[in-house]
Amino acid sequence: MAVEIRGGINIAMKVPSHEYEAVVAFYRDVVGLPPFDEKQPAKGFILGPNRLWIDEMPHLSQAEVWLELFTDDHERALTHLAANGAVRCDAVEELGEGFRGGWVMNPANIVHLVRTPDAW
Repeated sequence: MAVEIRGGINIAMKVPSHEYEAVVAFYRDVVGLPPFDEKQPAKGFILGPNRLWIDEMPHLSQAEVWLELFTDDHERALTHLAANGAVRCDAVEELGEGFRGGWVMNPANIVHLVRTPDAW
């Protein structure tokens, strides 16, 4: 039986420090997306049915977009993805002990968080 993987609700934009405030201002003041700040220091915006997180990343030279995938069995899903060419990259960001999920990169090096919906 195949493992079920589906789209999550979170999109993370990892932004270098020198662009961070301008990017936050763009989504807040220019686009006018409703903000939320439940996971400080990240700034977030409601993006239709999704949440757009703007994270300041001092070590980056350019912005990256990270996506989220949901599954009911994260270990099986991560094994399936790795067996089919996805690269495990758990070192990109600490998730904490007991977190039910992990990080992979697709063939274009886009980071994906693969997790159970209640992993937080």
